[in-house]
Amino acid sequence: MGRIKTIVFDLGGVIITLDQSQAVRRFEELGLKDANERLNAYTQEGIFGELENGLITAEQFRTELSAMVGREVTMEECNYAWQGYAKDVPMRNLEAVTRLRQQGYRVLLLSNTNPCMMAWVNSDRFDGQGNPVSAYFDACYLSYEMKLMKPSEEIFRQLMMKEQIAPSEILFVDDGPRNVATASQLGMRTFCPENGADWTDEIYNYLTD
Repeated sequence: MGRIKTIVFDLGGVIITLDQSQAVRRFEELGLKDANERLNAYTQEGIFGELENGLITAEQFRTELSAMVGREVTMEECNYAWQGYAKDVPMRNLEAVTRLRQQGYRVLLLSNTNPCMMAWVNSDRFDGQGNPVSAYFDACYLSYEMKLMKPSEEIFRQLMMKEQIAPSEILFVDDGPRNVATASQLGMRTFCPENGADWTDEIYNYLTD
């Protein structure tokens, strides 16, 4: 293995703790009766997947969702429902990311996400201290901007190409087993903590040979 130079973090389940049931409840409140079937912890389908894949805009999503529930849904309601996925943002995680950067690692975010979620994540409301998520990372790679989603190999290849880095120099941290499997097949070192677990000490086990 090469020496790890870059650490790539997933957002939901690693940096922020996810609560899928809260997101389901919020979409149900909007009138989406089968929200539980439509929303997934790791990867979305239908208009939810299309939004995260960058195939439709937030406005197109709002229009489609309005048609599904039979009433006009506002963009604020869409944002509120999507942001239900966020249970909390443990400060220990952000402090760990900051520490890793100070220790000389390049720290990246690679997330299957969408503009409704990022309206909060990349705002000054994100960490409760006036900073967006981008303040903590050297670069953010987002599915809807790249028009690719994990666990496709292509999203990883594009990140490596942009970063000009070999897979053996990357530690990929994600709570999704399928995402970790793809990264591992491409030659990255991987760490798969459970959603909400405190990984801040254990990560160092993966940074030393």
